Order: sequence, then structure tokens, then C-alpha cells
Amino acid sequence: MSNNTKWVPPTALDKKALIEISDEVLGRADIPFNETEHIFRISALEMDWDVGVMIYEPEDQNSIPRGADGKKIGMFVLAGGSGDYRAMEQLTRLITRKFGYRIATMTYPGRLYLSDPSRNWPGDTIKQDGSVRTPIWLNNEFVQPDEYEVKVDESLRSRYGRRMVARAKPGTRFYDRMAAWPLAFEEAMKTVCRVHLPKNEYSIYVHGHSTGGPFVHLLTQRVENIQGVVGIENSPFGYMFQRMVGYEWQGPFNDLLIRTWRDIARYRGAEIRSEEGENGLMRLPWIIEDVMEDWEKTLGQPQFKAEYPLHYAADHALEAAARAAAKRLQMNEKDTSTLISRYLGYGRELSGENVKPVPPILLSICKHSRDHTEEVYENIVLPMFAAMKPSPKVRLTKLGTGSHHYEYPEEGLPEGLVAPIINVWHQAINKGYFLND
Repeated sequence: MSNNTKWVPPTALDKKALIEISDEVLGRADIPFNETEHIFRISALEMDWDVGVMIYEPEDQNSIPRGADGKKIGMFVLAGGSGDYRAMEQLTRLITRKFGYRIATMTYPGRLYLSDPSRNWPGDTIKQDGSVRTPIWLNNEFVQPDEYEVKVDESLRSRYGRRMVARAKPGTRFYDRMAAWPLAFEEAMKTVCRVHLPKNEYSIYVHGHSTGGPFVHLLTQRVENIQGVVGIENSPFGYMFQRMVGYEWQGPFNDLLIRTWRDIARYRGAEIRSEEGENGLMRLPWIIEDVMEDWEKTLGQPQFKAEYPLHYAADHALEAAARAAAKRLQMNEKDTSTLISRYLGYGRELSGENVKPVPPILLSICKHSRDHTEEVYENIVLPMFAAMKPSPKVRLTKLGTGSHHYEYPEEGLPEGLVAPIINVWHQAINKGYFLND
């Protein structure tokens, strides 16, 4: 085992190397596997919440491999800012099919379309009558149009374009849910790990794409058997992401972002610039057509987002949400203060006595990513991890192609960067990267 602990991840993989690794992974024999959806109910802040998780596991559960620490390998996975567990199926299915891990992919509270077994959200995010798509936090509980006001926000137009939000009205159930979801999210994640990846059997490796990153990072210190983060294009802790993008989130906690085609365009423009340079703008009509077509393909996903306050560690919004929840529950000053501290703690690492340290982290970024650039990681993200006390082991692999949507296929990479990156993770888990030095 002493030799295993010396394994280090590659600092960079060019496209030729990525293709070679992809071919090796895709050439492995397939492992028969099952996938099973579970809907479970939790109680948080005196409200019930129905949450969905999809479990991927080999048909022969005795074949689940063990990592360098001798425990079964499990993964907890979150999608990014607009999807449910289906958005991660390409990744999770390939890992289980080729390596045999047990994986739990949780959908954010409110994001699973509980009204239809297909889980496809109907229609568009903005309806002809002016109402909008809203979360379903509890089966058969629906947000009514009179519970919110639709607002158009231009404060971050250079990044997002015009943003449409549903602003929950105080005194409504919608408002109460928007104040309480952060704690429900934490409890749901811990429940999934406890029930489906129990500590007496499994070591857990967590991955959260994009917005999912801050949530799995906070989870690392709240679940005993999480051994580390396996990342590609995942945001770090919220306060780090705020530094990455260079501005603070100013919106109130009760704003639900309603996504539109603009949320595809804001990535596509940066990716085209990186891949093609200024000449890419010469085919702007074509790019716009592709954006619109891609938007139509994604409408079955939730395409709304409440999680910006935590994603950006927006302390003003997190504190206001905690105060609103405390007021509803008529908490005293001490309990209110405790709840505020809990909410503010979601945006950064925990510290102090008897606190689990942040475990090892393995990151990777794509060549054509908009936000996850080499410069940002070298100048901001890695130094911020190094400044933690104690500082975790963190390594970064720079990938010679790909974008924020790393699963998109390209020449020589039929599964995009999914196949090569899961091989890097597999090597790290089995060769001791996540063991304590």
C-alpha cells in the first residue's frame, strides 16, 4: 500500500491521450447492471419533502469492487443547475457498466416531476398565460400563480441576458419552501448516503457537476464515510465560486430563476470563441439555430433554479432565508442564530474542534470551459484550497479538449470526456490517492 499512496494524477491530458484512454475504457467488458428509482420523504423545518434518487448497481452486488481502503466503492452524484438525475445518466451508467460501482444520483428537492413516471416536465418553462414552471417539493403540492410575481432581471445581463424569475410572495407556501429548501437539501443528501451507501460497507466518492459542486463539497464534512471529491467541471465551495466569476450574487432568496434558451447561449458563445476564435461569430445565425434546437431537446428537464444563494455563498440571501424559516416556526433568538449559522456554513468549509477535515479532492477542467479556466484555477481556486486550515490534498488535471458539457461527443471521443475521466477517477480510488498520507 505504501507504493499506492505515491500515485499522482496527470497534470494534463492532450486529446490523443484522452482518445487512447477512452478506447481502453470503452473496450472493457460490460457489467450487467440495474437502475432503480426511489422516492423518499423527509421532514425538515416542520415541512415534508419528497425527493428522488436513482441507484445504479451491478446485477451481482457481490461484484462491487473495493478501493485501496478495502471498502466497497460507492458514489454520490448531483446534476448541475437545471437537471434531475437523468442529466447524469451518461456518466453514471458508464461507470457502473465498466467499473461496477454502486452510484446514488439524487435529484435536487423540487426538481423531480413527480406527476408522471417518465419524469418529463411538460410544455415550456414560460406558459402562454404568463405563469411559469415551478418546483414540486411534495407530491400533489403545486405552486399556484398567485403565490409569485414574475420579474425580469437585467442586473447581470452581460452574463445571463434578461433573466426571468418567479419571486415568491411572503406568506405563501412557496415563500416558506424557498426559505427552507437549503436545510432540506442537506438532510436529503445525508439520508441518501446513510440509506444507500452505509458507512459500514462503503467509501463514498462525490461528484457534482457545475452547481452540484458546492453541494457535494459541503457534504464531504457532514458524512463520515465520504473519502473525497472526483470532479470534472464542478464548482468548488460557494465562496470560491463567487471569487471565480468575480462578483457577488445580489438576488433575494425567494427568487426562482426560470431558465430559457439564454442559459444554453451563455455557454455556447464562450465555447465557440475558445474553439473557433473570432471567425466563429461569422456563423452566428447557425449558432443561434443550434441553441434553439438544443433548448427544445432539454425542455423535459426541470430548467428552473433556486440554488444561487448557496452556489455563490450569498450570505445576505442565506441569512434572510434562515430568518424567514425561523420566523415561521416562531424560534427564539438562540435557535434563530443557530439556524443562521447553519445556513451560512453551507457556503464554505467548516472549521473548529471535532470537525471532519475536507478530504482529498481531484479536479479536472476542460479546454473550452467558460468559467473553469486554467488561469482561474491557478490564481484563485487552488490557492484558496491551500489557505484552508488544515488544507486538503487537491490536484488538478487539465484536459486538452471539451467544454463545460463534457459529455458531448467529438471525433475520437464517442462518449465525450466521460470515458477518460472516469478512468482517472478509477485509478485514483484504487491506487491510494484518497488515503490519508
